[in-house]
Amino acid sequence: MTGAHIALRPYQQTAVNELRASFRAGKRAPLFQLPTGGGKTFVFSYVADGATRLGNRVLILVHRKELLTQASMSLAKIGLRHSLIAQDKHIREAISLHVDELSAPFVDLAAPVAVASVDTLVRRLGVVRAPQLIICDEAHHLTKGNKWGKAVAHFPDARLLGVTATPVRTDGKGLGVAADGYFDDLICGPSMRELIGLGFLLPPTVYAPPSVLDLTGVRTSGGDWATADLAARVDKPTITGDAVAHYARICPGVPAIVFCVSIAHAEHVAAQFRASGFKFHHIDGSMHDAERRNLIRALARGQIHGLTSCDIISEGTDIPVVGCGILLRPTKSEGLYLQQVGRVLRPSPGQERAFVLDHVGNCLIHGLPDAEREWTLDGRKKKAKGEGKATPPVQVLQCEKCYVANSVEDAKEAARKRGYVPGTLCCAGCGHVFESNARQVEQQEGELQEVKGEAAEVLRRKRKADLRNIKSLDDAKAYAEEQGYKPGWAKVFWKKKQQRREQFHQSF
Repeated sequence: MTGAHIALRPYQQTAVNELRASFRAGKRAPLFQLPTGGGKTFVFSYVADGATRLGNRVLILVHRKELLTQASMSLAKIGLRHSLIAQDKHIREAISLHVDELSAPFVDLAAPVAVASVDTLVRRLGVVRAPQLIICDEAHHLTKGNKWGKAVAHFPDARLLGVTATPVRTDGKGLGVAADGYFDDLICGPSMRELIGLGFLLPPTVYAPPSVLDLTGVRTSGGDWATADLAARVDKPTITGDAVAHYARICPGVPAIVFCVSIAHAEHVAAQFRASGFKFHHIDGSMHDAERRNLIRALARGQIHGLTSCDIISEGTDIPVVGCGILLRPTKSEGLYLQQVGRVLRPSPGQERAFVLDHVGNCLIHGLPDAEREWTLDGRKKKAKGEGKATPPVQVLQCEKCYVANSVEDAKEAARKRGYVPGTLCCAGCGHVFESNARQVEQQEGELQEVKGEAAEVLRRKRKADLRNIKSLDDAKAYAEEQGYKPGWAKVFWKKKQQRREQFHQSF
């Protein structure tokens, strides 16, 4: 089998055509964005095959052993022989996978394509033949001065192709040349919502808490919450027990991944799931490759219910059978959040929908997984101190009855299907009407009239919802100013709300 016989999906072929046009137009480093599950590895494997047919050497950069074997298998499946620049044990693992799945190895030291672990590559730069094309997987990691940047800078004459689901960094640095990055063109594939509409990804149903987890006092490190502080706040029996109870109620037995803060946290969570009768195991990078691979296969075969993980499954790893993602790790990183929820959206036989049980409120900060997002190479401006938390890219309506998180678009469509009057919003999960989004009372020309009956009830419920959506002292101050309240109201309200937040863990 050769690359000439690869059947690309229409949007993948469009991406390849746009990448070729970008290079023809004189760009030297386009970045290709495609949501998790859309087939980025397949696209860059196709590009690598085409480049070698023109006599070019290609170097594919990855940063974890899971991604090394994944890229290697993708090349092998299209019949493309390649070399591997990695530790010997990881090369042996890749060869073993080739033989197991394809009955023959496709590793060839003389091949014009090489898949390289970035850590091994930077130690061997002096002996690696210069490529004409470098493909950087998970390219949001690439910035000048880090190990990815060191590898790319060593081959200044090579063209560069970056691929990622999330062209955004937690530190806010831009990936484009104007932001002192490497990429000079951005090519976006279809959005997550478009891929869902095409049937290539599952629609997610997101369950979220009524308020964001209180992380007051948790320090920040590297642009995200400090792991040690976060573990102390999240690794509690009440939170884990809540996660087990909701899994048992909402989607018991659906293959699941739980995203945790630390290895110890992952171990504790797996143990509590087992204590409730579910077959869960933790998985981490310290395990032997075969043990980790066997656990993933056991999940795929239905022999266990779920895996708990700290980072090892968050980015890049393909596990197509998973239908439930349980979020127990709060994150400031929109990219990490999308990488995690993207793990559970790949279709599997018999699955019509994926479940995201967001116990830490990440979707209330970053928006629903399939919210439309505008990507840029310019980076993001850091918020000034005291500006408060980021607002989601699309408003999230969190149902107070069933805790399903809805976009406004979904809530409108749910109301339309139920025959409500235009303008009504209701929960796609249970049909509960969001009175808070009926707006206050629409302003019309004419004489002011007393608000009575149902309209008064709408206003009362809207105020209740507005108060529930206050997530910080700054939010409270803004609301007080908008309503004309006295300056001291915000501090009193926020203090009381903080005191009530712990009660949420017992009721959610």
